Amino acid sequence: MTLTLASALALLAYALAAWRGRGAQAMPWLGLGWAAQAVALLVDIGGLGDGAAGARFGVGPALSLTVWLVMAVALLEGRMLPLEALRRPLALLAAAAVALAWTLPGQSHQASSPWAPLHWALGLASYGLVGAAVLHAWLMQRAEAHLRSARPAVGPGLPLLRLERLTFQYVAGSVVVLGAALALGAWFSPRWQWDHKTVFALLSWGVLAALWLGRWRLGWRGRQAARWVYFGSALLLLSYAGSRFVLQVLLGRSV
Repeated sequence: MTLTLASALALLAYALAAWRGRGAQAMPWLGLGWAAQAVALLVDIGGLGDGAAGARFGVGPALSLTVWLVMAVALLEGRMLPLEALRRPLALLAAAAVALAWTLPGQSHQASSPWAPLHWALGLASYGLVGAAVLHAWLMQRAEAHLRSARPAVGPGLPLLRLERLTFQYVAGSVVVLGAALALGAWFSPRWQWDHKTVFALLSWGVLAALWLGRWRLGWRGRQAARWVYFGSALLLLSYAGSRFVLQVLLGRSV
């Protein structure tokens, strides 16, 4: 019941934020939706009221948490960057994520090691960091395209160099956090499994690490860097969320 009420409140708030659009009236509704989504995620992933020990994960909560973390970044940076044009798309994306998490709730997972919760937290945090990198890479591309065409940028005075710096900061953070999650999982797991989740996560880490190194040694930037960010994020999406979607939704298996 708490999950349903929190999800319904989040959906309503995000719908009102999308309706308000770019106006300042959208901000309170975005904040309310973000808070209600946090409660829904806490109830779902924490398994509150479920009666079963252990955390609950699934494709819906994973994607919802990713969007929630990206929304948190956007709300914080909205005080420093003119991101008014993103309010409606983010509100619609967050509403879709809440609906998906409510439709496909998490399933109970028992911790195989005391380090397992930290591994799970790092893995989910890496999704949020990569999602933030994708958001900034897209903004960077838009700002660069408008600058080349002498048209107004995404928002008034959107700074291209600052967006580029933020994009690579999130890429660096995702490399560190995802690498730590992979190392921790390999360390406490009794038997390393080369399943789809592990392979795609390693490939994603390799792509993002190569981008980070290319930025540092070769000065990669602009559209080239954005394509690497998109490719790395697609691989990461296929790792956990993609494999769970196939197992949980397409094959109907308990994972």
